Amino acid sequence: MLVRQFVDPDLGNSSYLVASEVTGRAAVIDPQRDVDRYLQAAEGLGLRLVYALDTHLHADFVSGGRELAARPGLSFGASAESGLHFDHLPLGEGDELRLDDLAIGVLATPGHSPEHISFSLTSEGASIPTALFSGGALIVGGAARTDLLGNERTEPLARQLYHTFRQKLLSLPDEVLVYPTHGAGSYCTVAQEKERTTTIGRERQWNPLARAGDEAAFVRLALRDLPSYPTYYRFLREVNRRGPRLLGELPSPSALSPHEVRQAMDAGVRLVDTRTPQQFAAGHVPSSTGIPLEAPLGTWAGWVIPFGAPMILVADDEAQQEGAVRQLIRIGYDDVRGFLAGGIAAWQAAGLPLVEVPVLSPPRLHRMLADRQELAVLDVRQQAEWRAGHIRGATHIEAGRLPSVALRFDFGQPIVVHCAVGDRSTVAISLLEQRGYHNLALLDGGLSRWEANGFPLVRGVDGQSQP
Repeated sequence: MLVRQFVDPDLGNSSYLVASEVTGRAAVIDPQRDVDRYLQAAEGLGLRLVYALDTHLHADFVSGGRELAARPGLSFGASAESGLHFDHLPLGEGDELRLDDLAIGVLATPGHSPEHISFSLTSEGASIPTALFSGGALIVGGAARTDLLGNERTEPLARQLYHTFRQKLLSLPDEVLVYPTHGAGSYCTVAQEKERTTTIGRERQWNPLARAGDEAAFVRLALRDLPSYPTYYRFLREVNRRGPRLLGELPSPSALSPHEVRQAMDAGVRLVDTRTPQQFAAGHVPSSTGIPLEAPLGTWAGWVIPFGAPMILVADDEAQQEGAVRQLIRIGYDDVRGFLAGGIAAWQAAGLPLVEVPVLSPPRLHRMLADRQELAVLDVRQQAEWRAGHIRGATHIEAGRLPSVALRFDFGQPIVVHCAVGDRSTVAISLLEQRGYHNLALLDGGLSRWEANGFPLVRGVDGQSQP
């Protein structure tokens, strides 16, 4: 058998190409929407794709299953309990799909979501599976969270997950390879182990959920320290249930002149600047939203830009434009009207205004704080990061809450914004500008550089936190 992993570090997920090396028949498990990657890989390996399979209704990315199934000879399979509104193979416990000498078995593994299934892979003549494609039912060091469907379903799903662990997953032999969908970088999980594959034996020994003594202990662990998650998660399960719009190929946005971009912005189109924090601070279009491509763009666009909002991109080159489009369509942001032709240089050459943001070095900020200058330090990291250590006297508001949370700063007050390195600070500064704050500065290199300079951090209640 052949298993090839496709990792999306931006969303923290993996998808898998699985094939019989005897006949070349293949399947893709939990594909993302830009399916050209799987088609090219299959062609390069001489494989014939016959199935696209989903483990659950994804909340964090648009499934590529329907997109793949639009190709001749390819079928899409998903849980019969998903309630999909388009043609598919409804799958449930005990069902089996064949890749000739390989059998893909279906296990009902609810918990992360109520309709969740996993796929086993067994060679012909073998009595036990070689591999398990576990989606979010089991990941390296944990399991995917159970709170994405609302408070009333969080604990019942955690209890279902407990029985999935005990009755299904931990009953498999130690040597079974585990290929999860969710992993490090995904907001679908708390566990952030760097490894993206594991074995049943390793998880039996080291996974805290597998070692929980009883159901109550398991539920407490599963629901402990769950972080906030992007707002677009509220929409994608239904998008995947109804069936995402077929793309056919990767969209290619049009080049727009600076004056066309300004007219579009006046009509309500969002301008999203995907350049680095340093480039954004050096000069950006007023009212634009700064989300560096590496932030990652997909996560933060889905957090702070209303779902489905039309947008235009600022990017340095064609590669950056393509990377931005891929990230956006993966989370269902399809309405990309174009990109600013010639970038910021063209905007400036057209005589249109730019906004600059001062960049403060950690030593300079340290001196300003020691001199008791009247300024606010705004920390926009996650709650767990804040608790682990922050600048004394700082105010904490997660970046994702800035579009809607009540702000207690005076509009003329100097505010120095920081995250860990600078990407989320860029998002935060642009959101603050849109709310009327303009006396802003960026901490160069974020808290990482502050620490590297040897400046102190505090823990506990010092400062004000609005997680």
